[in-house]
Amino acid sequence: MRKLLLSNDDGVHAPGLRALHDALSAYGRLRVVAPDRDKSGASNSLTLTRPLALTALDNGFYSVDGTPADCVYLGVNGVWDEKPDLVISGINHGGNLGDDVLYSGTVAAAMEGRNLGMAAIAVSLCGERYFETAGRVAATLVGAAESLSLPPRSLLNVNVPDVPWEDIQGVRVTRMGYRGPAAQPLRVQDPRGRERYWIAAVGDNADDGADTDFAAIEAGYVSITPLQTDLTRHTALDDVRNWLDALSNS
Repeated sequence: MRKLLLSNDDGVHAPGLRALHDALSAYGRLRVVAPDRDKSGASNSLTLTRPLALTALDNGFYSVDGTPADCVYLGVNGVWDEKPDLVISGINHGGNLGDDVLYSGTVAAAMEGRNLGMAAIAVSLCGERYFETAGRVAATLVGAAESLSLPPRSLLNVNVPDVPWEDIQGVRVTRMGYRGPAAQPLRVQDPRGRERYWIAAVGDNADDGADTDFAAIEAGYVSITPLQTDLTRHTALDDVRNWLDALSNS
């Protein structure tokens, strides 16, 4: 039986994580390792300034006083005797669309499992109501994961409309869209009159073409976007080489 490692960024007590566990309980031996609190927006950060506490909870889950990437790092790299076969992260409370993936702890948790044999999966519900729908999507994908062939260090970013299962229109394979600039930070004062700032809302959709994740969700489809950890802009390599050649010859 396959060994599945589950994590998230909303915290070990989040309803989405419990829904994911329940949906996948028949698909393998599950181990849940998740942050002890909400770590949304933690991206791929690791905790390097102090040791981490791994705590077993009464429900069989494990909590870590660190980031989502910390959790999967511990789950993959030798805290237990056996490695998982597959990492599934989620179910996130809210979508991870377009360049949200740059900040998402949910996507980062999946990415930390990138060196395992099968592609990791990040699952997000574009809302906070129909977690059962996202759980059924996750179970369908995990059930067929062994037959998926992707290049090494790949993962799937899955976004699910927040609707009942019967209202899902289908599944689309999509590319990432892009958001415009975020709103300006919100300036506030703390109780002692000191100036503080809240990070503001994400930007509006700047690229939501028909083949994007934004468009799929808007039309009621599950969006599946293959992602890679190689951030190299390969089409720009020659441009940079030519630029440097020109600098050296000037």
